[in-house]
Amino acid sequence: MGESGKNAGTPRLRGAPARIASGIALLSFALGVTACGSGERQDVTEPSGNFPVDITQASFPLHQRLAETSDLRLAIKNVGNETIPDLAVTVYTGEQKADAVSTGSGQGSFNIRVDDPNLANPNRPVWILENEYPKLITPGVTVKNLDKAPTAGSAAAQTDTFRFGAVEPGDAKDIDWRVTPVKAGTYTVHYEVAAGLEGKAKAVTKDGSPVKGEFVVTISDQPPQTCVNDAGQVSTNCGP
Repeated sequence: MGESGKNAGTPRLRGAPARIASGIALLSFALGVTACGSGERQDVTEPSGNFPVDITQASFPLHQRLAETSDLRLAIKNVGNETIPDLAVTVYTGEQKADAVSTGSGQGSFNIRVDDPNLANPNRPVWILENEYPKLITPGVTVKNLDKAPTAGSAAAQTDTFRFGAVEPGDAKDIDWRVTPVKAGTYTVHYEVAAGLEGKAKAVTKDGSPVKGEFVVTISDQPPQTCVNDAGQVSTNCGP
């Protein structure tokens, strides 16, 4: 109440209290710097080395039609003697991977880049990844009842990459991406397999080569031929 307008506000500390407050502030700053610099590297637990795998199945229909769903399927087996720490599969369409930050949806895997300055977003979908895919085909699960199975692939921070966890020696992951084409044309879909997300654990073939492949797919905008069969049902199996 007795302070003037120029001196009103938080009282200033003097003497010993000021020195104690300064010491606390310096200690807090030092601890903050230490905490910032002592964070464990994300790749510190990933082992270095080559992990042999075998692609026992790689399929994707090479001729498709707009709006008809298709299944991209990769079966990957651990043929080495050590556990794969974290099986990861990168899928991308076209000659380059998506340049956008991963959204966690995996939709970028099936986009192409259109170099048009009039487009706010140069990435355009060729296929739409169905909700909760990819999924695993396991005992009792088939392609026909796969929609009822839980999701399996966890989108990683790396764009267009899915992680499927550890794989014991001799075990395999049979993975299915169900997609619906929305853009006609001919496109190349690439896949690359890794044994970890940080680049230290590498998936290799039996001869030590990188594990990768591609599908060249043509999507037609022509509707399928239909007819009415003897049972009065509409069918695409019309015969000659």
